Parts: sequence; structure tokens; C-alpha cells
Amino acid sequence: MWGLLENEGMISMWVRVAGALLLVGSVCSAADTVQQLTDDFFGKRASSAVASDVSAAEALRLQEQFVARLTTKLGGPIGYKVGLVTKEAQQKSGVTNPIRGVLLQRMLLPNRAEVAADYGVNPLVEADLIVSVRDRAINNAATPLDAARGLKEIIAFIELPDSLIATNQKVTGNLLTAVNVGARLGVQGERLPIKATPEFVEALAKMTITLSDGSGQEHGKATGSMILGNPLNAVLWLIEDLRRNGKQLQAGDLISLGSVKAVPPQPGQTYTVRYDGLPGGPISVSVKMK
Repeated sequence: MWGLLENEGMISMWVRVAGALLLVGSVCSAADTVQQLTDDFFGKRASSAVASDVSAAEALRLQEQFVARLTTKLGGPIGYKVGLVTKEAQQKSGVTNPIRGVLLQRMLLPNRAEVAADYGVNPLVEADLIVSVRDRAINNAATPLDAARGLKEIIAFIELPDSLIATNQKVTGNLLTAVNVGARLGVQGERLPIKATPEFVEALAKMTITLSDGSGQEHGKATGSMILGNPLNAVLWLIEDLRRNGKQLQAGDLISLGSVKAVPPQPGQTYTVRYDGLPGGPISVSVKMK
């Protein structure tokens, strides 16, 4: 009997040791993955550090660690990016909802900034939109009008994303989440106060967003309703997604609401995004690619 108990004790001990070794190996593996992803980001190299079949929970953990390493050069978090805001984009990535990333201080540039056309692995000029948070009461918003009450400004925004994902990988929503939804650079333009009225909320859905180049050629046009029916629905989704993960929006946070049109940048070209149909508008933002 004592021999049996002794053997059982030994087995239990080895099980604990094996579990600890597996945990250490998992932690080391995750650290190696994040380091490789960080090196690829700053080296502007396509990365296969993260597998396409990464789970949703692991993708968020990797994103948090990845962003923490990016802050050493790009500054602290200043808000969030909502991605995959159209049904088409979600279907292509195998998800049924948007995804989120984190914006860092030095990612955002002033209006009419000059940026190298090869700023990343897969550079794009995207017609986007930013809103700024007025106060923490927005975390209780349940309708687009509620969200408008908790917001301060709408900001014309050209995002310059970079997915980093290697061309031989299947692009999934979880993989995009792990690489911080491709956040790299963006240009902020003119601003407009947000009015908490049904008319302003409706105008956000109906506004026309146009991406054009310096010659006047249009590269895409869409209405605000392309973003989940109304851009403010992206805010509501983000509030709920953060809540599920024990987080909240803070006063001053910036929220990129999602791309509606995109074009590969051409050196020497200037791109402008114009927003028509908002009370007090129009507003616009421009970037010159070197």
C-alpha cells in the first residue's frame, strides 16, 4: 500500500513538473512570436510569425504584447482602430463581427503630411474616419444617439495601414487581430464638432466620403452607412467588445471607425479624402506620398 501511495505521489509530482515545463515552453514560444513580429514590423518585412488558425483569445493576448513592444518607439496608446466593418470584409476573413486594434501616439501625423510610399510591407491609402471621446459616460451608450452624446469631434482621417501578413498565409480575422489590425500610420485632417441630435446621426450615415488624387481623379466613393449602417455603430460595437474584456473608453480616446475605400499609394501623388453632407461641413484631409 505504501509503495502504491509512493508511486502515485511520484506520478503526481511528474505530472506537475510536466505541466510547468509545458507552461514555460508556451510562454517562451509566445515571447519568441511577439519578438519576431516586432522585428518584422520595424524591419518592414512580411511576417509569418503568427499562424492563420490562431484562436481569438490568443490573438488578443499576442496583440497586447505586440503593442506593448511597439510603444517603445511609437509612444503610448491614444485610442482604438475598428476593422472589418463591412459584411464583405468579414466574410473574406472568416468572422461575423468587426475586430479592434490599438492606435499609438506616433502613428498619427498632421494634415498634409509627407510619407514615403513604401512605408510598410503592404501600403495602402484608406479613406477612414476618426471620432474623439468626450467623457467616460459613453461606455453606457446603447444607441447611436447615445454614442453621439459621448463624443466630441469627428476628424477627417486617411489611414496608412500595413497588415504585415505574408502572402502565403490565409488572412483570418484572428490573424489580423494579432497583428494589431494592420495599424501603422495615419493622417488627421479637419475637425467638426459632433452634435447629439437625430439629424446629425442621420447625416453621418448619409454623408459622402470621396477618395481622390492630386489630378482630381476619384478612386472611390461611399456613404457613411457602409460602416455598419452608421459609423456610430462601430463605436457601439467597440464599447461592448471592450466591456467583454474588462476595459472601457476614456475621455480623449480616438477611435478609427473603419475604411470605406482604399488604393495603393503612388510616389509623388497627393491623396485627399473629402466628407460631404455633414452639418457645418465639408471637411477633408490630405497626404502626399514621396
